[in-house]
Amino acid sequence: MNEATRAAGHLFVISAPSGAGKTSLVRALVARTANLSVSVSHTTRARRDGETDGADYHFVDAATFGHMAANGEFLEHATVFDHAYGTSRAAVAACLEQGIDVILEIDWQGARSIRAAAPDAISVFVLPPSVAELERRLRGRGDAEAGIARRMRDAVREMSHYDEYDYLVVNDDFDGALAALGAIVGASRLRREVQRQRHAGLLAELVAS
Repeated sequence: MNEATRAAGHLFVISAPSGAGKTSLVRALVARTANLSVSVSHTTRARRDGETDGADYHFVDAATFGHMAANGEFLEHATVFDHAYGTSRAAVAACLEQGIDVILEIDWQGARSIRAAAPDAISVFVLPPSVAELERRLRGRGDAEAGIARRMRDAVREMSHYDEYDYLVVNDDFDGALAALGAIVGASRLRREVQRQRHAGLLAELVAS
């Protein structure tokens, strides 16, 4: 990503263990925040009931995904729960160039790749309030016992990387966690360099007064 692209829009990376409530928080945040969108990932996993291709994910087969990865079309890609997931480089760049902030919902592996490609990306890790609550939420999905046990193991591994992120948000109260995410986005938009570009004329006038 070049300097012009990074200056136009902010790139946010949000990670969390399965069951922490990340997806619900991100959807609510986007619904209430102007000029903020979620990158739609490509994945090799099968479409679930209620999911829409192109809205929830871009569902592709393994061969197509491999071809895209080989051609460098992904900003990052990783394998999670035996399925491949990738972020379209072109789609993210197009939004940022238009001044639209972009959220990537990715795991810690993808977050590492993003930090390498875009060091100024803002990263947030969403945590559950307790291990017991995380397990309760996973059980509420109706998964099989073996699936729950695996997700719990993977959650511990995912959460061990919390210290690689800029911000931590504990989702013990949905409205509180949503407000915290909104504050992070709002603060990023008030950074000096962002305001300098947005109010160049005003700043020049004020300094010349």
